[in-house]
Amino acid sequence: MDCIILDIDGTLWDTTPIVTHAWSDVLKDRTDIAWRPSPDNLKKLFGRPLTEIAALAFPELSTAEQTKLIDQLCEAEQATLRKTPGIPFENMVETVAKLSERYKVCIVSNCEAGYIELMMSSFGLEKYITDFECPGYTGLSKGENIKLVMERNNFHSGVYVGDTIGDAKAAAFAGIPFVYCEYGFGEVEIYDYSIKRFPEILDLF
Repeated sequence: MDCIILDIDGTLWDTTPIVTHAWSDVLKDRTDIAWRPSPDNLKKLFGRPLTEIAALAFPELSTAEQTKLIDQLCEAEQATLRKTPGIPFENMVETVAKLSERYKVCIVSNCEAGYIELMMSSFGLEKYITDFECPGYTGLSKGENIKLVMERNNFHSGVYVGDTIGDAKAAAFAGIPFVYCEYGFGEVEIYDYSIKRFPEILDLF
């Protein structure tokens, strides 16, 4: 195996309390929208493409209005996270550092442009991460972005580490094994490996 590719939300950190505050501020005067953010509500949505999140949260709006609103929410989210970073899962930084001693470590997430860089800079992860990608730059699905990262780095054998059904499907699309993070936001029944704590990945590979 030559690479380990990581998801972010529900895998490396939890931003739901902070994002709840940021999104609530944007939506506070939107009486035309029924949905309101909470950590539990966000955990049900995170990991999906932003267009899907917008469609599920704001069905009252047109597609164009959903896109405009989700862009506003992401902008507010990143501004807030620059001041107050998300909560890293147990020994996240130390575990990523140790993984990087054995393998090339990459990140692929269904997020907007700038989100991965923000997360990495919050914890000084840049020196451990070989490459990263997201639909905010490519417009591609998570599975396509996993394949893209592997192809441009000439990786031949890797695993994807995530916490949702979407992550499992993305790994299957890319043709690599899936490691399910049981501590994360989603419930997955079909996977190749599972971990109850992030540091346990060091015992798998």
